[in-house]
Amino acid sequence: MKKYLLLLLCCGCLTCGEDRLDLLIVGGTVIDGEGLEAYRADVGVRDGEITFVGEATAAERRARRVIDAAGYYVTPGFIDPHTHALRDLSDSVKRVNLNYLMQGVTTVVTGSDGNSVDDIAAQLQHWEENGIGTNAAILTGHRNIRKRIMGMEERAPTAAELSQMRTMVRRGMEAGALGFSSGLYYAPASFADTEEVIELAKVAAAYGGLYDAHIRDESSYNIGLMAAVLESIRVAEVADLPANISHIKCLGVDVWGQSQAIIDTIEAARGRGLTITADQYPYLASGTSLSKALLPKWVFAGFEDYTRKFDEPELLPRIKTDMAENLRRRGGAESLLIVFAKVDSLNGMTLRDISDAYQLPPVEAAIAVMQSGGANVASFNMIPEDLQRFMAQEWVMTCSDGTVAHPRKFGTFSKKLREFVVDKEVLTLAQMVRRSTGLTAETFRMPGRGKVKDGYSADLLVFRPEAVRDHATFTDPNALSTGMEYIVLNGQVVVEAGEFTGELAGEVVRRGER
Repeated sequence: MKKYLLLLLCCGCLTCGEDRLDLLIVGGTVIDGEGLEAYRADVGVRDGEITFVGEATAAERRARRVIDAAGYYVTPGFIDPHTHALRDLSDSVKRVNLNYLMQGVTTVVTGSDGNSVDDIAAQLQHWEENGIGTNAAILTGHRNIRKRIMGMEERAPTAAELSQMRTMVRRGMEAGALGFSSGLYYAPASFADTEEVIELAKVAAAYGGLYDAHIRDESSYNIGLMAAVLESIRVAEVADLPANISHIKCLGVDVWGQSQAIIDTIEAARGRGLTITADQYPYLASGTSLSKALLPKWVFAGFEDYTRKFDEPELLPRIKTDMAENLRRRGGAESLLIVFAKVDSLNGMTLRDISDAYQLPPVEAAIAVMQSGGANVASFNMIPEDLQRFMAQEWVMTCSDGTVAHPRKFGTFSKKLREFVVDKEVLTLAQMVRRSTGLTAETFRMPGRGKVKDGYSADLLVFRPEAVRDHATFTDPNALSTGMEYIVLNGQVVVEAGEFTGELAGEVVRRGER
């Protein structure tokens, strides 16, 4: 691609002073993030904002720098509504967030699944003072709030404890959190009833926030998938706020094929005037720890070192029975791949492999792994029909749920673009862009982002879809994506000719603010 630096002489008011653009992207095909089909337009940027979309020559627009985008698409930067990038963004090296940036992600939402920080104001200030490689926003999280106030207790909060939790949600919202997230599948949040969640969600609602839900059950672990979806809808209805269902899926053999029923349920709620959305990653394997995949939730109650309960003879038979049932739900020992273990030799082995190597039944082999430091697993528990049926819905956004040693952290958006737009044509490019940009910004209360539109933040991608590749795999999960020719972040070129320029141009995004 040609790129030009135009050194302009003052030859009329349109070419000098305040009228001159910082950057002009010419000749590209724009997909604007509003859901419209592609159209030919030039895009001008000044002071970090898009200030022109149209025909630059006819409008006599000039710029300090011009990028020739002929033969390329120009879209908004992707927005990932569900990440686990909190620690990475605070790390002196990982704050570049290159794994997301090279996929075309210019904004990440953190604090997902109820995992946030106590002092959101301090966290956002830290990012601003130290610099970050993408834009970042945060949710206030139920799990860390409940744990801070109640520890790992398996009970309802007292009135005083609930008041303390409300105060923590309020402080987070006042600091700029986009909304309130929960992870009701995980202890200690799993010990909360629906009414507790509703009361805390009401606080977020008062500030115009949303409820972002890792639902209580994506399978048949406790209340079941359908009941868990209905629980999130009830929170939205009673607390009077939008609800987003995180990484929507039908997890495990008991619920395969239920996607259409779930879609119908959500459509019915939307038909009643509720704002219900979802997000999704394009992989058939989820990612979690071995303990969270297999252990029953009651094992985590009371104290954090759950492995001590393996030494209690009266509990161990019950633990093994519940683990065996959870393993069945997930498709058996062959479906769990160790991707990050304390014992390095286990990486790349399935639980079946470990069972054979240890000469132990799979459940006992899993306990042995937990006792030796634990492991993260890729759990192959979904089917293509459900994944694609969810993906086709206009209210389902793209998310990574990026976790350690799962390729989705490095490849989600590239994989979706390449596999499900270019190769399989499950979505058109305009649909994929809309559900990765404008829809996400609207849902998560980010005004002025997610669209190629006059007055919007200049977060822009220049690429050819057929050139985009995800290289991360389950054996090499940290391989960067390729194919983004240019990435503009808040008006600065941060990827040029496919290479990172070194600029930390990310900004903190607070609820309702530019």
